Amino acid sequence: MSERFDVIVVGAGPGGMAAAVLAAEAGKNVCLLDENPAPGGQIWRGYERESEALSPHRMEFLRWRRRLSATGCAVWNEARVLAAPQRNMLRVERQSQCIDLSYGKLILATGARERFLPFPGWTLPGVVGAGGLQSFLKSGLDVRGQRVVLAGSGPLLLAVAASLTRAGAHVLLIAEQASRHTLVHLGLHLAKLLPGKLMEGATCRWQTRKTPYRQDAWVVRAEGRERLERVTVRVSGKEEQMECDWLACAYHLVPNLELPLLLGCAVENGAVVVDEQQRSSVEDVLCIGELTGVGGLDKALVEGQIAGNHAAGRTTQAYELVPELRKHRQFVHLLEEAFALRAELRSLAMPETIVCRCEDVTREKLEACDSWRAAKLHTRCGMGSCQGRICGAATEFLYGWDAHSARPPVMPARVSSLAGEEERGS
Repeated sequence: MSERFDVIVVGAGPGGMAAAVLAAEAGKNVCLLDENPAPGGQIWRGYERESEALSPHRMEFLRWRRRLSATGCAVWNEARVLAAPQRNMLRVERQSQCIDLSYGKLILATGARERFLPFPGWTLPGVVGAGGLQSFLKSGLDVRGQRVVLAGSGPLLLAVAASLTRAGAHVLLIAEQASRHTLVHLGLHLAKLLPGKLMEGATCRWQTRKTPYRQDAWVVRAEGRERLERVTVRVSGKEEQMECDWLACAYHLVPNLELPLLLGCAVENGAVVVDEQQRSSVEDVLCIGELTGVGGLDKALVEGQIAGNHAAGRTTQAYELVPELRKHRQFVHLLEEAFALRAELRSLAMPETIVCRCEDVTREKLEACDSWRAAKLHTRCGMGSCQGRICGAATEFLYGWDAHSARPPVMPARVSSLAGEEERGS
């Protein structure tokens, strides 16, 4: 089975929605693909079920959703891109069907995932990603009265802490590994560049004002018999222990580069290289959002509008947004500088600490390897169900290995889908 569209957008987060809307409003035949049940991405996930108090960007989401519905754009939920069998074509699995989609322009908005760093006890039940806990919350998890410690680096910590606080959780501590000096430096620059971002952060901090927010702080270990019971945190060189129900960690975000790499897009410093029209090094392929540098909602929306306009041939309208785009690209650089991971975090994992959870590979086994390839060959690190999406980012930080993969299938798939044939009933 095959179909053709003028523009295909992969990823229905804010940037992908904006790109699809702008291209469709210009008269293009557009298909918006996403593996989730509904558009919105991680940041707008579950807004139908949340109250206004839990949805700070609800009205913006509703505006973009209304525009998307009005365009008549084809929205394919629960659809996964598996491969690119030939130029300007994607192989997609949807509703037990394998479909080859050809396109004139392709816009990638595949977002990012959390970076996890191994430490003793990080595999205990109750130790989760900060964004993961936020997803549980949006899906209906009752956290009222639950004791939560947040640790890692980046603005996501404050945002998740605010969401948990509004939902009735008892957030005991926000442990930010960056120094106070770097955060003050970031704030001064944001006051001039994007004061709205500074105000957003200030609002989150006000909502979590009863929770200690410590800089130069990180989790040393987590402990518990069958589930998390307590964590030990190092704050300014001193260790503190506290009992808790949840430990939510996030050491900033890692762009989901699998599909751009499969298509041959040039990548530098962990992000896809694009020009001011969001064009990658591959003809007819544009990349937006976290793929081009982790910068949050506003950056994704601006880049999505630029890409959508460009894909529709409306280059004048796209260039009108470039001055705003430049501010957000500066914001990306400021975040990278402020939340750069400190060297001390490399020493947290002990020899017996598991690094690759899928294959139970410990740090001790990895110490004998000199590359990502060697680790895969000798220990099966990165060979499990996540295909290195978790341990790859960890080993990149620990050892400087390049763990990026660029081979099909991009996601787990049926054998028949990879062969390009639909499964037949017996």
